[in-house]
Amino acid sequence: MKYTSQSVAKPYFIAAIGLFVGQILFGVIMGLQYVIGDFLFPEIPFNVARMVHTNLLIVWLLFGFMGAAYFMIPEESQTELYSPKLALLLFWVFLVAGALTIVGYLAVPYATLAKITGNDLLPTMGREFLEQPTITKIGIVIVALGFLFNIGMTMLRGRKTVISMVMLLGLVGLAVFFLFSFYNPVNLVLDKMFWWFVVHLWVEGVWELILGSMLAFTLIKITGVDREVIEKWLYVIIAMALITGLLGMGHHYFFIGTPEYWLWIGSVFSAMEPIPFFMMTLFAFNMVNKRRRQHPNRVATLWALGTGVMAFLGAGVWGFLHTLAPVNYYTHGSQITAAHGHMAFYGAYVMVVLCMISYAMPILRGRDAANSNKSQVVEMWGFWLMTVSMVFITLFLTGAGILQVYLQRYSETPLPFMVVQDQIALFYWMREVAGVFFLIGLGTYIASFFVKGPEARLTEAEQKITV
Repeated sequence: MKYTSQSVAKPYFIAAIGLFVGQILFGVIMGLQYVIGDFLFPEIPFNVARMVHTNLLIVWLLFGFMGAAYFMIPEESQTELYSPKLALLLFWVFLVAGALTIVGYLAVPYATLAKITGNDLLPTMGREFLEQPTITKIGIVIVALGFLFNIGMTMLRGRKTVISMVMLLGLVGLAVFFLFSFYNPVNLVLDKMFWWFVVHLWVEGVWELILGSMLAFTLIKITGVDREVIEKWLYVIIAMALITGLLGMGHHYFFIGTPEYWLWIGSVFSAMEPIPFFMMTLFAFNMVNKRRRQHPNRVATLWALGTGVMAFLGAGVWGFLHTLAPVNYYTHGSQITAAHGHMAFYGAYVMVVLCMISYAMPILRGRDAANSNKSQVVEMWGFWLMTVSMVFITLFLTGAGILQVYLQRYSETPLPFMVVQDQIALFYWMREVAGVFFLIGLGTYIASFFVKGPEARLTEAEQKITV
């Protein structure tokens, strides 16, 4: 570690992986509930399992982003973190608040949870992905403000780089757009419009800036490519991400009661959204091809390349499949949406956080640059198990979605929803098997950090390369 205060990233990364395990466990439970409707009922109803699954996804990624920022910003700013104690305090506040919220979901009915957490005073609950109690949302805002203060003060007193500025812009945007979760209008059209200000402008807007900065930082470290080259790529990528992402939000406004011009705006700009993800793929492979050194952390390189490819496939290709208004008329809310969501989140955000953890954790644990070659081989098994499993999950959900759309919405004799669900149950079973293999892959990834062996080191010549 170049700066001792970078060590505060370690608990954030550990918490992120622990919550990731919880998310996948509840995903496997939900998968079984698709085909065995009363599995774990009434202890864990489907709506509760889904709520926990999606909320854990959001929270563990936020832990990953915060850990990445605490690791990256001191190096980019060439100074110690402004307040390591504040970072650790906010970690425990966020972790305890998140844990209590999940316990609340599981322990009491949702209506009771809303009552005992003061939702009547400031109604914010009951919306998908934003189910957190009002008191938890307030806690998230407090944590976000403290986090941004810590990162901002560190940057103010140190070097300013493109990577750190893009990261800060993404984090500020994340915090600002979350404020719309407190706005809960009675009018359903307005509710949906502003709800997407949080959901879409996170995952298809400011989160892409965080993704780009994390990928750029890792590629600089493992390739030794000149910073100026990587920064030019980053400028273009984030510009395209913002141009397409902001107006691409219109693809959520097609059929909720908004004016017809959103059919055109949403279709045109969301059709362009694959472009920045394709550019990220070219970016990653070009930088690796131009590398000036062979970094011993080979698995971090693998995660970086995988991020570009899987993000383009999941967010780009699978997003484009059903984003045009005439197609979305039939596919909206079907399993095709679920297929896109799974691969997009995994490719764009899960993989880049795991990439950062794979690069940073060996250093945070006192190693020169990387874990042992034996450990990296085990981690590569985890990479391929999770990635291939996610590809199959996506393909099975896509097959289920195509049949669902045809049988339920497109054929001349459409069938009722539950009848169609019975017809496509085979795809759900196959998705469940793939989900179990994904869980095994995650366990393999975690196990790799406990595999001992001589650490892989940078050569003297490679250490002299400025990054």
